[in-house]
Amino acid sequence: MPLDHYVTLGRSGLRVSPFALGAMTFGEDPGGAGCSVEESEKILKAYLSRGGNFVDTANFYTNGHSEAILGDFFAGNRGLRDRVVIASKFFGNLFPGDPNGGGAGRRSIINQLNETLRRLQTDYLDLYWLHQWDRNTPVEETMRTLDDLVQAGKIRYIGFSNTPAWVTTQAHTMAVLRGWSPLIALQVEYSLLAREVEGELAPFALDQGLALVPWSPLKNGFLSGKYKRGTEVADSVRTTYVGGPSGSEFDVIETVAAVAKELNSTSAAVALAWLRARKGTVVPVLGARRLEHLESNLAGLDVSLTPEQLNTLDEVSTPTLNYPAPMHGALRAMLQFAGATVDGEASAVYPPLVQSDVRY
Repeated sequence: MPLDHYVTLGRSGLRVSPFALGAMTFGEDPGGAGCSVEESEKILKAYLSRGGNFVDTANFYTNGHSEAILGDFFAGNRGLRDRVVIASKFFGNLFPGDPNGGGAGRRSIINQLNETLRRLQTDYLDLYWLHQWDRNTPVEETMRTLDDLVQAGKIRYIGFSNTPAWVTTQAHTMAVLRGWSPLIALQVEYSLLAREVEGELAPFALDQGLALVPWSPLKNGFLSGKYKRGTEVADSVRTTYVGGPSGSEFDVIETVAAVAKELNSTSAAVALAWLRARKGTVVPVLGARRLEHLESNLAGLDVSLTPEQLNTLDEVSTPTLNYPAPMHGALRAMLQFAGATVDGEASAVYPPLVQSDVRY
């Protein structure tokens, strides 16, 4: 599947590529974790030349340099801006000592958006994400402000990232009931090594028709294929900050590698193909510090996993979800259906029950 086989992002009319390009690594501020302007533009050109149209950044990425690189690129390539879906995020405070420099209050959102639009050299954003939950601001203030910005034409759509399910649900339901702009997508950590989102946020998104846009789909590069048990990886900026995989994570890593060998593909491609096979609309964000990183990740568009391979990957990566998720599996079916099969789901009989037609 090429990048120009677009999907609709959630319950909206916005068409995007099946993989988004993440620009978190664009720019070398701070700490040298990103890539140069020249390499950033090579990566961007390669993505766009293949039909990619969905670019994701944030005001906080490389202290604003990521947005500035994108702004300079599109300013120098007139006609491209309106063909590309540009998403950015607000919340991060770039002004030390200023309590209103970040967060999700009305004043902060408007100021952050104006700065983002200035750096991007555009007069609108296609998608604006809340980057983190602001527990100091009423969520109705955030949602009303975002709706006002949609009405003003400064942003087109809105989404949430890294926000608790109960807050996300409250915000979305409030917007729907009050006629404000609803959420169309959630940007969440999601991969074979990070499936906790399946407890609350993923079911909510599926039920409401929201898209999932996974960040770190290769879990800090752990699923890239370069990590092997008992060895160290020198070429990894992330490892410096988060360390290497744990023992249980290597079980998943090795299973992914085995499936990749069966398909004559790569671990990265298999891990990305698994995400794309999840229910609903799932659009992973690809990050890259070098052009070859992007090239290898795009191979995930060409991999189709068999039901058996999907089942193998599901089983080895089964997450331990927070309560009450454990109550929603076999025990729920046993208590609810009492041995019957409903909607294709078979159930056992709860032990204390006696099979009888007696009704008390």
